[in-house]
Amino acid sequence: MVRNLGYRTFSAVATAALLLAGQADAQTTVTIGIGTQDTTTNTATTGVIIRQLKLMDKYLPKDGKYANIKFDYEWQNFTSGPPVTNGMMANKLQFGAMGDYPLVVNGFTFESNPESKSRLIAVAAYSLDGSGNGLVVHKDSPYYELSDLKGKLVSVPFGSAAHGMVLKAMQDKGWPADYFQLVSQSPEVGSTNLQEKKIDAHADFVPFAELLPFRGFARKIFDGVETNLPTWHGVVVRTDFAEKYPEVVVAYLKAVIAANAWLRSDPKLAAEKIQEWTGINKEVVYIFLGPGGNMTTDPTIKPALIDAAATDVKVLQALGRMKEFDPKKWVDDSYLRKAYAELNLDYDAQLKSTQNYEVKGEDAFCKKTITDPRKAGEIWIDGGAIEPFSSAACTLGAYAEIKAKGKKINVAYVFDTARGIKLFADQAFFAVGADKSEIAPFLLKKDAEAYASKIKGKVLGFDDALKSAVSGG
Repeated sequence: MVRNLGYRTFSAVATAALLLAGQADAQTTVTIGIGTQDTTTNTATTGVIIRQLKLMDKYLPKDGKYANIKFDYEWQNFTSGPPVTNGMMANKLQFGAMGDYPLVVNGFTFESNPESKSRLIAVAAYSLDGSGNGLVVHKDSPYYELSDLKGKLVSVPFGSAAHGMVLKAMQDKGWPADYFQLVSQSPEVGSTNLQEKKIDAHADFVPFAELLPFRGFARKIFDGVETNLPTWHGVVVRTDFAEKYPEVVVAYLKAVIAANAWLRSDPKLAAEKIQEWTGINKEVVYIFLGPGGNMTTDPTIKPALIDAAATDVKVLQALGRMKEFDPKKWVDDSYLRKAYAELNLDYDAQLKSTQNYEVKGEDAFCKKTITDPRKAGEIWIDGGAIEPFSSAACTLGAYAEIKAKGKKINVAYVFDTARGIKLFADQAFFAVGADKSEIAPFLLKKDAEAYASKIKGKVLGFDDALKSAVSGG
């Protein structure tokens, strides 16, 4: 009897242990849903780089309450921000990366959600000048300014950062809502329709206003810098997830910091890998994320960006698309501060900095050190290095010399003289002085014409500017 009771007792204990173990197993898997926009170059450090380099694995907690937890990632890739918010509202995604206007709408939408709110926890990349979004026309189009498009068919992904840019530009100019025939088209549809000349213009977010001209069938006539409002992309998280697993949020943000460091350590390699992962041409990736690029990768949440978000709210309110929403109450940088502290980095110092990393080095053509990076240029030699030059004139001179040697050039970059943004040299307009001593590149034809008048020169396209540089620039 005693032995039998002992057996029964042992058997009951073993059964209970197995049941508990089964329950523990059922609780050991945590799914982390992350909504990304792989082809939106601004979000590279918050999505595709982390995924491809498996950076989350390096930082996820493995002890304490996480000792028996297995993490599963569910990466979901979208072409714009609004579907990311839909996934987060459905609790299929815990993290989401998107542009400024979709971010603001995300925060506002979650305000009425009883299950969870969303909080802005990091910035992916930003431009204080507003570059990134832009509007393009077909390369053969007769239109060179936004006002030329009055009554014309213009497409933009509704609800996107580019849509916000268009709305802001219209409000700034005092134009009515029907100034354009504005229709909603995704980047893919808008790009195809522009190429087939079914629309007059297409406005889009990073990287399409550069990608389409680079691919040879479009010309940019409006850049977000003209709205004088910062543009940026960032990351939001569901608060119910963040409060339950704060260490996971910190780990994700450490991965963002690591992705940023990896990008800057070898921007040429990074651009090549991002092309491999996303299909976006490496030369286009580089114009945004390379040195002096049109976007600054920096996860700290700068007050200027939140002030811009408050302006975004006003733009949307004026159109009846949003009620009261305070972006300052939506920000939570506590997780990012903890990530910085645990990596022995100074969050407050980085928060104050708005410096990008810049073009630097020795100009091998003009035999001088680069001292003003925003007057510099670069040439990407096919199968070779990206060479820096000290000025637009030196860049064009070197370009001609390299071509004369029979080498293939992928692309050349220069900087807009008035706005400081990085340009594809072959897409720029050049104001050239009468004595050819000055060659100044511009994105916009009207800016080049104004400067040419000032220096008593003329405006040249790339090929003619190249000839001018060779003949005595």
